[in-house]
Amino acid sequence: MNSERIEKCRVLGVLDDGVNSLSQSALAHLGQAQLVIGGERTLALFVAHISPTAQQRDLTGALSQVPEWIRAAQAVGQRVVVLATGDPLCHGIAAYLASRLCIEAIEVIPNVSTLQLACARLGLPWQDMKFSSVHSKDAGDWVAGSEPSHGLYALLRDIRQHDRLAVLTSPFNTPDRIARMLVTEGLADDFEMAVAERLCQPGERIVSGISIRAATQIPFADPNVVLLWRSTLRAPQVLFGLPDVSFEQRHPEKGLITKNEVRAVSLARMQLRSDSVVWDIGAGSGSVGLEAARLCRQGHVYAIEKNVDDSAIVQRNRLAMGISNHSLVHGKAPEGLQHWPDPDAVFVGGSGGELAELIRLILQRMKADGWLVMNFVTIENLGLAVETLKSLGVAWDVLQLQASRSKPILHMNRMAAENPVWLVCAQKVAVQKTVKLEKSDD
Repeated sequence: MNSERIEKCRVLGVLDDGVNSLSQSALAHLGQAQLVIGGERTLALFVAHISPTAQQRDLTGALSQVPEWIRAAQAVGQRVVVLATGDPLCHGIAAYLASRLCIEAIEVIPNVSTLQLACARLGLPWQDMKFSSVHSKDAGDWVAGSEPSHGLYALLRDIRQHDRLAVLTSPFNTPDRIARMLVTEGLADDFEMAVAERLCQPGERIVSGISIRAATQIPFADPNVVLLWRSTLRAPQVLFGLPDVSFEQRHPEKGLITKNEVRAVSLARMQLRSDSVVWDIGAGSGSVGLEAARLCRQGHVYAIEKNVDDSAIVQRNRLAMGISNHSLVHGKAPEGLQHWPDPDAVFVGGSGGELAELIRLILQRMKADGWLVMNFVTIENLGLAVETLKSLGVAWDVLQLQASRSKPILHMNRMAAENPVWLVCAQKVAVQKTVKLEKSDD
């Protein structure tokens, strides 16, 4: 499509005070439009200013069709206007349209974001706020350890990382549901909440100074905006190399934990990125998976542990460490792994007697250039792992670690050796396609 020959689609930012929120230029575009697209409530708000001959289309539940509506109208030379709340480029429809139409096909005429408006009502500066949105499908109330598909997952990740937030809610993901999530995650005493209801409408109301627990029981009028700010300062967090005492372990029976030195090397060999998807098989106390989750803040860790007591300990460690991008299954691998997304990195701390099958499954599912890191303390498992990797023809190596720690003896110190641990590492190398050039006759 030649952008010089088409009439641009105007994406107008509007507020709930109707025509009073529009500039003369925006109002003129609306009055001249031959196709007006918007939500049912927004179309009704501006019906008196839309030409009687203009076609109106409700985009509610039909967002994926909007680019085609615009493209078809532009193809026959029609003037198109899309009505969007607030700033269409702040968690709005404009970015969606620009990604599916050429950017030259649209013109955005912004308004004040309702997030900015809520901040203005409370006199809160917003330049350092994290703007978030929970305009997603209804996934129900938050459950600890929920996966990234949950509608509140991204918001909780933002809450973990920021001190002040402004949130666009939805009819499903409401302020009281957000408050219940904070209670579930042990954050109820860390934040205060304010809710701005029906901004720019006659029934506008600002509710501030409410505790998170109180907000769990309050029904708020829709539409609304939530503001959150920390009431207690966060202590700076150590991201890597946590001491073993940071993790709860089973007592009086000796706990299952990958010791600090081995954990540090294992995490390094996994070649983690901020958005890595990680599998932690045989989680034990959860130390490797939980520390990986701290490093992969934009990613997610999927863990499995067969021992019921250790599974409970992992959950308590997750809550105590304030980690939300970590999901745990109580079970025995490989059962349940088929529901997990393909991993970038996998750590195996315990195999439950299914080692060879696990290795084959992991390397089949792993993304290209991903790393598998396994810890062993027995010669038998070491040998089985190496033979399995050989049979699969993948690149592998073995590293033996044996740390010694100083311990007091009378008025002096001695070195006490820890048990040796073998790290078996394998990489799934991406298949490189080669093009064979054949010599042609001149």
